[in-house]
Amino acid sequence: MDAPPIYALPQDTLQQIFSSLPLRQIVVCRSVCKLFNQILTSPSFIHHISTQNPPLSLLALRPPHHHRHHHHVSHSVTSGLHVFDPNQNQWLRFDLSFLPFRSLQPVASSQGLLYVWGDSPGSPESNKSLIACNPLTRQFKVLPQLGSAWSKHGSVLVDSVNRVMVLTELAALFYSNSVHYWLKFSSNLPSKPRSPVMMSDSVYALCDVGSPWRSQWKLFTCKLSTLTNSQQFWYCLEKHEWGDVFDILKRPRLVRGIGNRVLMIGGLKSSYSLNSSCSTIIILRLDLDLLEWEEAGRMPGAMYKFFQESSKFKVFGIGDRVCFSAKRVGKLALWECGRGGGGGGDWRWIDGLAASGDGPSRGFVLEARLNAVP
Repeated sequence: MDAPPIYALPQDTLQQIFSSLPLRQIVVCRSVCKLFNQILTSPSFIHHISTQNPPLSLLALRPPHHHRHHHHVSHSVTSGLHVFDPNQNQWLRFDLSFLPFRSLQPVASSQGLLYVWGDSPGSPESNKSLIACNPLTRQFKVLPQLGSAWSKHGSVLVDSVNRVMVLTELAALFYSNSVHYWLKFSSNLPSKPRSPVMMSDSVYALCDVGSPWRSQWKLFTCKLSTLTNSQQFWYCLEKHEWGDVFDILKRPRLVRGIGNRVLMIGGLKSSYSLNSSCSTIIILRLDLDLLEWEEAGRMPGAMYKFFQESSKFKVFGIGDRVCFSAKRVGKLALWECGRGGGGGGDWRWIDGLAASGDGPSRGFVLEARLNAVP
C-alpha cells in the first residue's frame, strides 16, 4: 500500500498542525504510528508546544497497599496509573512499565512530575528509592536510596519547585536539586502529622493534642528556610478570633488551596458531645495572609448519605477540585470551586472507579506537562 499523503508533509508543517491540538489529543496521537510518535516526542516539538499549551489537570489514584507475600504480583498491578480527566469526564491510564523498578507505588506529583516509590532490581526489599518521572516523556531520575520504613510510614510532600520532604511523626527528610542528598531533621511535633501540605516556603499539618478519650486538633507549621541544626521548628498557628473552628470538625484533613490558602475538610459535628454524629462534610478555607477562615463548600445531603456510615473517608485534590472516597461507596464525590472562589462550588459523582479492594481510594492531582524534566 502507498504511504498516506500526510507522510509526505515536511516535519515542521506536521509540528505546526499538531501544536494546535490540546495536550490530551497530542498524547493520544503519539500512539497512532511511529511517525507521529517520533514527531510528538522530539525535543523541538516539546519545547514549542510547552510554551503555549496549558497542563492537563488530572485526578490520579494511588494503588492499594500490598502485603509482603504479594510482592510477586505488585509490579503488574501498579505498572499503570489510573487518572480521571474532570474536563472530559473520562478515565485514562498512564503506563509506568518504562520504570525499571519493582513494587511501584505512585504517591505524589508537582509541576508535571510524578513521584513513585520503587525497589531497584537486585536490591533488598529493605531499600527503597523515590523516583521522579514524567509519564508523558518517560524521563525519570532516581533520588538517593532510603529505607523501607520511610515509604511505609512517611508522607511525601513536593512543592512548586520540586523540593521533596518525607515527613513522619519523629523526623523528616528533605531533598532539593541544590542539595543532592537527603537532609535529616528531627521533629518536635506533639503527635503524628495528619495530611501535611507543602506550600511556598512552609509546611502545614494537623496534630492531635487532645487526650486518648477526646481528640483536639491544632494547626502546626514550619518554614523550610528554618530547617537548620538538624531540628524542625514547628509552632502552632492559632488566633483567639478563630474560636472553636477546630472543634466543629470530626477527623479534619488539609488540602493545598489556590494561592496562599489552605483547605480544612472534615465531618461537621451535630453537637459538641463526645460521640457526636455528623450532619455533612464541610470545606473551610484559611487565608494565610489574613489568617481568616471562610466556608468554601458543604456536601449536599443526598450525596452525604453515602458517606454517613464511613468515618474514615479519604480526601485528596487541590484548591479548586477536591475528591472524596469512602469504604464500599464504589465511586468518587467531586467538589469543584465556584468561579471567583465563592458560591459553595459544584458537587458531582465520578463513576467508573477502578477496583481497589474494600478500602477507600486515595490519590493526588497530576498536572501533566510535556516540558517537565526530572
